[in-house]
Amino acid sequence: MSRRVTGFERRQQIIDTAATLFAQKGFRGTTTREIAQAVGVSEAALFKYFVNKKDLYTAIIDSKSKTEEVLGAAGAAAARGDDRGVFEAVALTLIEGITQDTTLMRLLLFSALEGHDLSTIFFETRVRKVHQFLRRYIETRITEGAFRTIDPLLAARSLVGMVIHYLLIHELFGVKRPPQHSTKKAVDTFVNLFLGGVRLVPDAGKDGRQRRPKVSARRQR
Repeated sequence: MSRRVTGFERRQQIIDTAATLFAQKGFRGTTTREIAQAVGVSEAALFKYFVNKKDLYTAIIDSKSKTEEVLGAAGAAAARGDDRGVFEAVALTLIEGITQDTTLMRLLLFSALEGHDLSTIFFETRVRKVHQFLRRYIETRITEGAFRTIDPLLAARSLVGMVIHYLLIHELFGVKRPPQHSTKKAVDTFVNLFLGGVRLVPDAGKDGRQRRPKVSARRQR
């Protein structure tokens, strides 16, 4: 005798099936009837789990998004005052999450091109959280004199932009990663470039060499 599917399991089946169909055919090209048929339930049964399409879209985002994992890992590094750890956590969690499941990235591209509600929902509930977390951290480090005086939100978006571009090339366009380009190497490169641009360094002389900060005679004693 086959085991009866629980309500929780059925709900997850609907989410996963809808996400896959949306990612393959777009939102306009996918009907709730198709989703129900693929799951093996009636269309009426589908709406017992989700009041409307927006409810289903939100559930897909909650299921597929790695935002809380990103913020959790980066927040722990921020509490330690670990600059590199903060940006590594963001880059690594995003890359690993999307590499394992590209569905959400494909969904977001479809939603943006079709002007679909999901893109707005995702930006407001997820993307903005990551941007604002990074903005506040960078702003704090600027105030502390560790980072250059730059627009913290633009800086935050530049880090995320490097990661997303990398994922688009390999996960969407299917460009094969060179054998020597591991995820760790990619993350190290992105973070090195980012920190090299935002960290405050002493002025360079006319010869281009970096000068050490002047040390007072009192401090030298």
